Amino acid sequence: MPISALIVDDEASARSRLRKMLAPFDFDLIEGDAHDGLAALDAIRRHRPQVVFLDIEMPGLGGFEVVEALSPEVMPLIVFVTAYDQYALAAFEANAVAYLLKPVVEDRLRTVVARIEQLVRAPDGASDTAGRAAAAVRAAAQASTAEAKPRPLHHALAIQKDGYRLIPLSEVCFFEVVDGVTHLKTATDAYRTHYAINDLERRLPAPPFFRAHRSTIVNLDHVASLNPLFKGALLLTMKDAQASEIQVSERQAKHVRELLQM
Repeated sequence: MPISALIVDDEASARSRLRKMLAPFDFDLIEGDAHDGLAALDAIRRHRPQVVFLDIEMPGLGGFEVVEALSPEVMPLIVFVTAYDQYALAAFEANAVAYLLKPVVEDRLRTVVARIEQLVRAPDGASDTAGRAAAAVRAAAQASTAEAKPRPLHHALAIQKDGYRLIPLSEVCFFEVVDGVTHLKTATDAYRTHYAINDLERRLPAPPFFRAHRSTIVNLDHVASLNPLFKGALLLTMKDAQASEIQVSERQAKHVRELLQM
């Protein structure tokens, strides 16, 4: 049986070239490809491809963020395709997830295709794919820059019933963990997200984002008012439709006052 595959790249010429190069191999390429990360998530959810040729640097949602947003039950085998060589080739190789450097050359593609066929058609290939992809992303996230700093967020990926939505950070009032799931609140809507609150704290710009307490990160640009509580604590009233109230401890309240130059 042909291996089902999806090509994801924001450049039409790159998608077309890779599609032509894959033509001689035993792939069932999903029609339409995907031109950005959101389209990739939607196509993966609908078509469940066995392998995705995924660009890393794309506007909006990048390749790493696409993989981070995928649940294990829909995780395909990921082949990263990029024009940049700073994403730790060895990390991908060690985790058996392929990496193609643009412009893709025929010999390298043939090697990658052979590896894909081996993984997909092995008895345990399907069940092992998600673990391999997740391990590669963790390794790449740690090794993709010389400083090994967390990749900053420039927008938030929200989960909707029919897919996903990219929300500018300027529209986020606060993030809050409820029943173990991190939720995002804007002025008018609330969404589930896939983020861990500790990861958000490392990746969000500070200021304006601030860890009010262990379960909440607020955007200080969306604070409507601050009211003193006992022992120096603060009560923040947010600018969302519900005028949500968030309590800040004495220790954290001091930092809030410094950020707001109070």
